[in-house]
Amino acid sequence: MDLSQSFNQPPGAYSSPEKSAMLQPVTKPPVYQDNFAGYPAFSGQTMVAVQPAVFVPTAPLGNPMPLADPLPEYTWYSIFTLLCCCLPLGTAALVYSLSTRSANYSGHQELARKNSKTARNLNHVSVVVGIIFIVVLVVVEYEWIEKTDP
Repeated sequence: MDLSQSFNQPPGAYSSPEKSAMLQPVTKPPVYQDNFAGYPAFSGQTMVAVQPAVFVPTAPLGNPMPLADPLPEYTWYSIFTLLCCCLPLGTAALVYSLSTRSANYSGHQELARKNSKTARNLNHVSVVVGIIFIVVLVVVEYEWIEKTDP
């Protein structure tokens, strides 16, 4: 088998010494210059080699201080209504109560007030729905027992 005719080998013209010489640089790269990034220095201009100092505030700008008088979160009330009264409304109330906690911590008083009020209202509605559901369940069970027992 002739290796020059193999499919995975390049033809002889590709391995010629004159083409391999084209891959080598003919001239050396220029030496390091004193001006920065290839820009010429103007007369009377000083080059800045160090970045100027930057003022860093002590507290982050986007994170205000927590509220001194935080609004109620209703977290335990939400957990109670989640488990005992109405699962969907209790879940929504728990989400709003945790949002209230986050808003209290980050200092957003208006958002905390809105989330606290929503969590409280959802908890109240959840308790009412749970009580109505239990009363309807007891009445239906009582009626079913009355019909089945002669």
